[in-house]
Amino acid sequence: MTTAPTARQGAVGTAHTRVEGRDKVTGAARYAAEIPFPGLAHGWLVLSTVARGRIRALDTAPVLAMPGVRTVLHHGNAPQVATDYPGLMGGKPDPTAAVFQHDRVPHPGWPVALVVAETPEQAREAAEALVVHYEQEPHDVVFTADHPRARPTGGFGPAVTEKGDLEAELAASAAVVDAEYTTPEEYHNPMEPHGATARWEDGRLEVVDSNQGTMWVAGELANLFSLDPSAVRVRSEHVGGGFGSKGVRAHQVAAVMAATVLRRPVRVVMTRRQMFSLAGYRSPTAQRIRLGADADGRLRALEHRSLSLTSTVHEFNESASAPSRVMYDADAHHTVNSVVRLDVGTPTWMRAPGEAPGSFALESALDELAEKLGVDPIDLRLRNEPERGPVSGLPFAGRNLSACFREGARRFGWADRDPRPGVRRDGRWLLGTGTAAASFPAGAGPSTAAVTAEADGSFTVRINAADIGTGARTALTLVAADALDVVPDRVRVRIGDSDFGPAMIAGGSTGTRSWSWAIRLAAAELRERLAPDVRVPPEGVTVRSDTTAALGALTQRERHSYGAQFAEVAVDPATGEVRVRRMLGVFAAGRIVNPLTARGQLTGGMVWGISMALHEEGVRDRATGGHYGADLASYHVAAHADVPAVEAHWVDDHDPDDPVGIKGIGEVGIVGAAAAVANAVWHATGVRHRHLPIRPDRVLLAGAPDA
Repeated sequence: MTTAPTARQGAVGTAHTRVEGRDKVTGAARYAAEIPFPGLAHGWLVLSTVARGRIRALDTAPVLAMPGVRTVLHHGNAPQVATDYPGLMGGKPDPTAAVFQHDRVPHPGWPVALVVAETPEQAREAAEALVVHYEQEPHDVVFTADHPRARPTGGFGPAVTEKGDLEAELAASAAVVDAEYTTPEEYHNPMEPHGATARWEDGRLEVVDSNQGTMWVAGELANLFSLDPSAVRVRSEHVGGGFGSKGVRAHQVAAVMAATVLRRPVRVVMTRRQMFSLAGYRSPTAQRIRLGADADGRLRALEHRSLSLTSTVHEFNESASAPSRVMYDADAHHTVNSVVRLDVGTPTWMRAPGEAPGSFALESALDELAEKLGVDPIDLRLRNEPERGPVSGLPFAGRNLSACFREGARRFGWADRDPRPGVRRDGRWLLGTGTAAASFPAGAGPSTAAVTAEADGSFTVRINAADIGTGARTALTLVAADALDVVPDRVRVRIGDSDFGPAMIAGGSTGTRSWSWAIRLAAAELRERLAPDVRVPPEGVTVRSDTTAALGALTQRERHSYGAQFAEVAVDPATGEVRVRRMLGVFAAGRIVNPLTARGQLTGGMVWGISMALHEEGVRDRATGGHYGADLASYHVAAHADVPAVEAHWVDDHDPDDPVGIKGIGEVGIVGAAAAVANAVWHATGVRHRHLPIRPDRVLLAGAPDA
């Protein structure tokens, strides 16, 4: 059902079903691995079975003799690619994407070959038959908080921030919390696996892919294969989830190599198990939080030290101290992000990178401090609302966290909560409630858009956006309709094509904001051109925008989305089972473009928080370096059935510096959710859990009041 906008109201802010929804549920929408191509061949990646060493030899002759096999690419015969060029946002490119360039094996699951055959079944059978001989070397995959090779490093900010005398302020505090928190490896697992098809057409490389930014992938492929950017086209119309993992990966590069060698289209799709090795993941973290406060709850000291892991081939830092740098201030305020290089695959962005694990530690520690002080957890947070960014010193571009807590407490019934732990029961179940704060940066990236007035009175928007399941295509339709002063049915938005020009990727909660800005600029100029007496020619009238200059004029203010998370849990002390009975999130996340899809994004993030708190845990075999249970049968993720009631609401929070008032909602929904669940488990049992996930065995080992 679609809520029709009124003339006064406009389209933005009204609930609107997905414009591509019918195509998706009927199967008309084609995903990257479903689009047919004449003469299509299929590639199957072969991954290393050792954690570290060298490839001594590959027995390719028997494989090449198998039915349907056309080639086996490996370091001895694959096309050479460039690796020395600026990557995304100026960083170094991940060498993992530069497959088959040498005989080194730096981590388990490293791509060592690609078998290409006429059918996927033939390619898989041949790939599994390929014998690879290795020279193994000692490896280290064990992540510990006291690893001797750990060192501070930057990531989404400086490695270290310091102000004030930490030890002196801790000594002068009436209450102190000094605790260590850990989170495990976590994996994206989008519904649609990573898949790409590459072909050459009239001297131009075309790749049909599932990604979070075709400009990103096209640019990397052009650099890797030393091509002019105009000679590469990447299309990605429909994407079944990404969460940070769908950037430039081994499968796209391998497909291009094979298409180049065979001069025919080649498709490479990762298996679910391969995605655990090749698609990135969230690094485990070991975090130490020290808080000191006056008797009235005012923070005097805050220290947040975080350690994550990275690979030996490329550095990625899960900057978990990030929430402390924006959420709370103190006279002494110290944060450190460190990494240790291990013989593992490279971690990557995963929904709310840094903030998701960091908020678990910080918001759990705040709850512990509230307990020590005898202060309500919400009151403690509100007493420590900073006037400016604790580290940046910048004024806030709207910080409505207090409004989120007030509205959330009202809806959740927080005033009726007995603060004593372990006193509420429902039969055998111990009941508890918990809360936590959420925040995530609200940025924007330069983007271009083209808006065309068609001769039939409709409008076509072309922008290189990516809808990875968020509803971005629909949100942009509403934004364009308002900018053009027409109803949404007269607007068609085309996305996911690098030929449409540069645009921000779908990541960092910046996509819809960045793309909407570009559409508004183009639509405004188009309306100026379309005077009442102007007749639109058959080819239409097109205006193109570029937001680079507009973004450069943004005021210097610290800009975040915020939220208050609430959870109620039931714990069975006899079995250790934890069930989340209800969750509530109230957010201040800018202007909400489409309430229907926005609520889905926020509640989806909250359910992911349950997953993080109770289920998700990647476990490595120390002997082989590989994963136990690298599939969805063994790696448990939460579903909506894991929480009977989940609600998301928001407060007014328009960004004054944004033409639509948007901030971003893609990631703030997960931030703080795991902490709210963990704090509720403490309230139910009287036992703190500082290590995720809160498995039944950990509940039993920690102990709880008798049933």
